[in-house]
Amino acid sequence: MAAAVVVLFGIREVASIAGPVVLALVLVIAVSPVRGWLNAKRAPVWLQVAVPFLIVVLVLLGMVGILTISATQLASLLPTYTDQFEQLLADAQRWAGTHGLSNDMLNKGLQAFDPGRILGLVQSLLGSLIGVLSALFLIVVVVLAMSLDAPVTTRILTTGEGNRPQLVTALATFGQKTRRYLIVSTVFGLINAILDMVALSLLDVPLPLLWGVLALITNYIPNIGFVIGLLPPAMLALLDGGVQTMLLVIAAYIVINVVTQSFILPKFLGDAVGLSTTMTFISLIVWTFVLGPLGAILAIPLSLLTRALLIDSDPSATWAQALVSGRFPKR
Repeated sequence: MAAAVVVLFGIREVASIAGPVVLALVLVIAVSPVRGWLNAKRAPVWLQVAVPFLIVVLVLLGMVGILTISATQLASLLPTYTDQFEQLLADAQRWAGTHGLSNDMLNKGLQAFDPGRILGLVQSLLGSLIGVLSALFLIVVVVLAMSLDAPVTTRILTTGEGNRPQLVTALATFGQKTRRYLIVSTVFGLINAILDMVALSLLDVPLPLLWGVLALITNYIPNIGFVIGLLPPAMLALLDGGVQTMLLVIAAYIVINVVTQSFILPKFLGDAVGLSTTMTFISLIVWTFVLGPLGAILAIPLSLLTRALLIDSDPSATWAQALVSGRFPKR
């Protein structure tokens, strides 16, 4: 435990470097099937490196562009809702007075659910993400280096099966689980984002593209990602269209996410993660503390990597595998 604390605080001190490096690793793992397909087609080595690399770069550039433009629009839009918020406050105070509630209780509740604070939190989150993605040069260089080393790394791991078979198997399993988790989560995240954007557009909520991108990003955050993606558009709907519009936004988000996340996603994802609900939530807290907002998004891949290195590679750690996965060990 002491060693874990030292390591985590050490990573936290270099989070500006560790975060982009881990993100680059996850992106390389995500596009590795493209390299495998090109290798099976006997494509030149330079093409096996260039195509996955360009896919990653284009995705990063697209995310940076959308987030930067949308965050700028949000920053210019928020000050225009000052009058609406004051009107909502006055209406709430009148309603509280007619129902026998004190203004002190109402003010405390409004301070806790101040839309300006929530939208300000979103601005902070977007700013952090833009800050990470703006280190594009570092991420691109690391992705290129990893892409160039991928064929050699595969051969090195293959030759190590005789000396450390458990470790080689654990790392291979980590790559497979991470890739499946990313692909399935991205597909369903895109579906959720598109449906959310359609619903917000029909309800005339401003900046539907921004909230769609936010829904896609928060889809990678376990347990609380749905709430983070819902609060900002709901608060903006309250300021722009009133309570009825806010309730319609909440209802639309709940219906879309419950159908996809609760009924459809588990059938495709299955046991790909291999982490219990408790371990997933603890992972979210720990990696957010260590790497900030990027740690929340990468919590599952980072936990899978930690499990591969410390648990799955140890033949005597069957009990620990059962503990983190929430499943009884096979007899």
